[in-house]
Amino acid sequence: MNIHSAIRRLNQIFIVLFLGLSLGLVYWQVAVAQQVTSNIHNIRQCMKDHAPVRGKIYDRNGVLLAESKPIDPNNPFKGVLCGYQRHYYLDGMPSLANLIGFYISPLFNSTGIEHAFDDYLSGRAGLTELTNNLNLILHRPPVGDNIYLTIDTRIQKIVERDFDKYAPSYNPAVPELKIDNENVFATNRGAVIVTDPHTGEILAMVTRPTYDSNRVAAGDLAYYNQLLRNPDAPLLERPLQGQYVPGSVYKALTLLAALDTGTYQLNTRSFDYQHAVGPVTIGGEVFAPQLSNIYRASYARTFPVSMNMGFSHSDNVMFAVIGAKLGADTWLEYNKRFYVGQDIPFDLPVARSSVLPPNGQLPENLLAENSFGQGVDLVTPMLISLIDDAIANDGQLMRPMLVSRIQAPDGTIIKSMSPQTLSTPISEQTASSAREAMYGVVRCGSGSVIPELYSSPWNIIAKTGTGQVGGGKAAHGWLMTQAPYQDPRLTIVSMRENAGEGANVNGPAVAAMYNDIYTSVLKLQQPAPADPSVPYCAEHGLWT
Repeated sequence: MNIHSAIRRLNQIFIVLFLGLSLGLVYWQVAVAQQVTSNIHNIRQCMKDHAPVRGKIYDRNGVLLAESKPIDPNNPFKGVLCGYQRHYYLDGMPSLANLIGFYISPLFNSTGIEHAFDDYLSGRAGLTELTNNLNLILHRPPVGDNIYLTIDTRIQKIVERDFDKYAPSYNPAVPELKIDNENVFATNRGAVIVTDPHTGEILAMVTRPTYDSNRVAAGDLAYYNQLLRNPDAPLLERPLQGQYVPGSVYKALTLLAALDTGTYQLNTRSFDYQHAVGPVTIGGEVFAPQLSNIYRASYARTFPVSMNMGFSHSDNVMFAVIGAKLGADTWLEYNKRFYVGQDIPFDLPVARSSVLPPNGQLPENLLAENSFGQGVDLVTPMLISLIDDAIANDGQLMRPMLVSRIQAPDGTIIKSMSPQTLSTPISEQTASSAREAMYGVVRCGSGSVIPELYSSPWNIIAKTGTGQVGGGKAAHGWLMTQAPYQDPRLTIVSMRENAGEGANVNGPAVAAMYNDIYTSVLKLQQPAPADPSVPYCAEHGLWT
């Protein structure tokens, strides 16, 4: 080998090495730069010159809910923070801790809005990798965008206050329940969602119990670990992630399917004694009179009775019959229309609701049980809110909204969210008939025993639910509502875990919420009575 050959070979080696180094730089600096930069183990994120000035979070009216400030040098946990500490302003609104979530530093995972919109809040959204790298070289920390929520803090405070104020009180006549190896009255766990059904905007969202997001944001990891170990799961955003047996509130979906397909008419007396009271055998399972609320309370004395009668008094046997008549394919189709078994389009993740057993098959007896909410149904409060909203909005289902706009630090609107129709799962006539049925619940049925609902000047309509869970635990109490009956402005879904009968444990609180919101925030005029004639219930066969 002569010297020229050796030089050529050496040049070739250097060229290969240079190309390899170049490809490596392109890979790390471009292809996977974002993953490396945002990796929680990348300590460079915590360098003072690199720490982003995180964007602020506001409510719909510009009320400040979250911002970042320089770290307090006296903070005993400053070692886990990076230049700035997040501060949350949630007085009277503790549930927003779960919704907004928390942000400690780039070295820790965030939650809620802080996580879902991190690219905007951290100033990374819309920037190229070249710009990001140039900012790093020039020691220019990014400035985050500001997030505006659809939440109205005035309504949020009312809902939080009334949910706690009207919580079911201790009843010495009721034996204590053994839950988590302790004898407790588990009525402090629950959820509320308040929605404008015509736009899909979430105006308030409550979860109980909750936590102090400022302690977590300050780096108090011992407190955070306590939250993780707490059996009441205070970090769980129950309106979105809680999955519960719905009980009779799910009869609303079965009602919609029956009305929309023309299988039954609301006020036609289609159910004789056996098909309203039982016993009936469906798929080899006997649905006995003991399951029938009409039978147990002797509501009906003249048969046949209508579906309106069965819905008002929440009759299980009748709705088992209705579900069997619809058939699995039709009933599941209407579940699908409300995103059961699917991801609900929303600004935060929502747990999937389910009505199928693990094998994916729905035999006739299980279909019958599911049709009155006591089969294998597991649903989120958000799912029930969607059903409620479609009924209130004449059959149109709006995309639920939590973020209204994203704004740059200089005030430029980066993204503005407008109301969006997802689908029309039911007809306008079906929605109208369903509202009439919900009116009967409050005037003549399972909700009429709650004076706060019955006598409300806001003409509240509702469906109650008591989801039996077994295991010696009390049922989950549900209440799905809207008001006023003639033109629903808002929907409110309220649920209390292991608290008992739905109307009793939610009715007083929900009635107070409507009154306080409509009087002090929306300043509405009280509507005329929905039905000034006294014999409404008798005329519709609901007291016969």
